[in-house]
Amino acid sequence: MFYDLKATGIDGKTVDFKSLKGKTVLIVNTASKCGFTPQLKDLQALYEKYQPKGLEIIAFPSNQFMGQEPLEGGAIAEFCELNFKTTFPIMQKSDVRGNNKNEVFKFLTDKKQNGKNSQQPWWNFWKYLVDKNGNLVDVFSSLTKPTDKKVISAIEKTLN
Repeated sequence: MFYDLKATGIDGKTVDFKSLKGKTVLIVNTASKCGFTPQLKDLQALYEKYQPKGLEIIAFPSNQFMGQEPLEGGAIAEFCELNFKTTFPIMQKSDVRGNNKNEVFKFLTDKKQNGKNSQQPWWNFWKYLVDKNGNLVDVFSSLTKPTDKKVISAIEKTLN
């Protein structure tokens, strides 16, 4: 179950997903040296607009796609804050696919657990939308920008 999950923040502190109950959550695997990295600006715009209405965005940096996340720890957060003014939570760099993927992505990519999706991210900036009840409701590829009508519509639907 989604609310049983935990992850380690970029600051080393444990993030207990129980704290996300009642919120819509957009989880994104990110990288600082990817062609899709400018999506961080769009994610921040979504966060500013919808966070007061109950949206949380959580970034999971990963270096699994052509080594496009060479930064470590605080340098990742600093890059995101300086270049894209991000304020949403960033987790520690981890695997998002394969045998060593983190617990959150194990849930997001296992239909037996989430009831909807078994597809692993093919690249950086895959987006997973979880509703207020902890149900995975949609998955968007890297090619779908955070400001795409499909993403915004799905977020608004889960917030209502």
